[in-house]
Amino acid sequence: MEDALEPAKKRTRGLGAVTKVNITRPRGPPLRTAPQTHGQTAAQKVPKKTGPRSTAVSTALGWKGLGSMSKENGKKPGKRPAWDLKGQLYDLNEELKRYREKNQALDRDNQQLQEQLKEAQQQAKTLGTECSTLEEELTRVRTQAEQGQQELGHLRAHVSEIEEQLSTKEELLQELQKEQLELQEERRALATRLEEQERRQQALEAALSSSQAEVVCLRQETASQATLLAERGDQLHGLEMERRRLHNQLQELKGNIRVFCRVRPVLAGEPVPSSGFLLFPPGPAGPSDPPTCLSLSRSDDRRATLSGAPAPPTRHDFSFDRVFPPGSRQDEVFEEISMLVQSALDGYPVCIFAYGQTGSGKTFTMEGGPGEDPQLEGLIPRALRHLFSVAQEMNGQGWTYSFVASYVEIYNETVRDLLATGTRKGQGGECEIRRAGPGSEELTVTNARYVPVSCEKEVEALLHLARQNRAVARTAQNERSSRSHSVFQLQISGEHAARGLQCGAPLNLVDLAGSERLDPGLALGPGERDRLRETQAINSSLSTLGLVIMALSNKESHVPYRNSKLTYLLQNSLGGSAKMLMFVNISPLEENVSESLNSLRFASKVNQCVIGTARANKK
Repeated sequence: MEDALEPAKKRTRGLGAVTKVNITRPRGPPLRTAPQTHGQTAAQKVPKKTGPRSTAVSTALGWKGLGSMSKENGKKPGKRPAWDLKGQLYDLNEELKRYREKNQALDRDNQQLQEQLKEAQQQAKTLGTECSTLEEELTRVRTQAEQGQQELGHLRAHVSEIEEQLSTKEELLQELQKEQLELQEERRALATRLEEQERRQQALEAALSSSQAEVVCLRQETASQATLLAERGDQLHGLEMERRRLHNQLQELKGNIRVFCRVRPVLAGEPVPSSGFLLFPPGPAGPSDPPTCLSLSRSDDRRATLSGAPAPPTRHDFSFDRVFPPGSRQDEVFEEISMLVQSALDGYPVCIFAYGQTGSGKTFTMEGGPGEDPQLEGLIPRALRHLFSVAQEMNGQGWTYSFVASYVEIYNETVRDLLATGTRKGQGGECEIRRAGPGSEELTVTNARYVPVSCEKEVEALLHLARQNRAVARTAQNERSSRSHSVFQLQISGEHAARGLQCGAPLNLVDLAGSERLDPGLALGPGERDRLRETQAINSSLSTLGLVIMALSNKESHVPYRNSKLTYLLQNSLGGSAKMLMFVNISPLEENVSESLNSLRFASKVNQCVIGTARANKK
């Protein structure tokens, strides 16, 4: 190494002025540089197997050794002059030897510490295994202790139960002993009573012989009373048949085609009509008699007198079987038709229509108002309640009745089932009007639900379902207008098993669609064409209904039932063996006077028709 430093020394001497400059610099850095270089060289000689931890420990011990050496020396060695390079090299070699010795000592300490660390890790692993074993043992012991506690609790409960049973049996034994004493006393009392009963039996046997003679007399009286009861039953049946005959005669005197007019009240937010717009003259018997006439005034701004003054309003008078002013209640309306509903129970087909423009109160008349107010119930729920009540009374006379309901609508000449549920909703194309069987006059709607009903709640559920399924839309007259004819049919079947009598007839309650006329000059957009087709279909079916009634009244050979699905479905309730009633519903508003006049004129034509005598469907 000294040979290697010689060229450096010569180079230093050859620098001249540069060497003097370097001498003036601090001598500290050259001394620090040499230990760092030798330290790095010594660190490179450390075996690679030494881990990070042992290296850190060795480094720490090395620096501590240096610190202690510095303290032992007490004072720093004297500094050599800058030109004494051999002396500086000697000092560096000595310092390098010391560092190598310390490094070897640190390596030995590091190996010892690694061996101690391995032993500690082995001991920790052994202790962990022992700890896991002890924990498992502790868990098992605790489980056994808990099971022992549970078994001990069960044993204690069992002991308590046995003690309670023992106590109960002791009490039961005492009660049985007490009961035994009571039974012995009772046995002695019964023996005494038996002797008394034997004496009474002898007396009763004597009375029995006399009673038997009385029984023979009573049987003879019972036979005579049974004969009298049968005669009275025959008389009651004859009276019931006579009642039906007289009831039918009364309905025929009133007319097999009757027309009632009902004017709805003015609703909130509607303009109040003038005082002379609608008048209701009193009935034929005076103010106490219900009105049968209606007078309607119409002003025409297009007409004027010669003087230029507006022409006086034109008055139109109409006469019907009964007129219901705006204040009429639902129960008053039903009371007038209750006898007609009774005819359906007697075996006569009955058909009741509600006719009029949109918003005139047809649906309110037939089904009632919203909510569950009994005062607002319409004709359908009231009619069925009346039929159920009368049928219950007729059970006492031997008649049994069954009722089957259906509810369909006719929309654009397509029949839809209003009682359809689930996936069948809206599948009107599958419903067709067909004969019930070969040679049968009865009509039925294919794929429609026919629901047996026996109480009011079942009818209410059907009406609620039908209201949800019925086709409605917004029109110029009403925000929610019925765009179809709804037909509620109730097939009534009665039987008197003792006499072998049967009767059956349909009751049809029809809420017709709004009877608005078409305006030829009205320009319709694409969105209104469907409403136009609906209106055309409605007016066509209503016209066919009028033609059918006229043909029946004129006794024509051909009646155009098949021109409309409505008349085809109701043909068995429109002919000579049926009773018909039409409600013409009109609006009290002056703005609807044109439609009101059309409805009243159509109803007047129907009111003038006369159909033959009705015949009951009896077997």
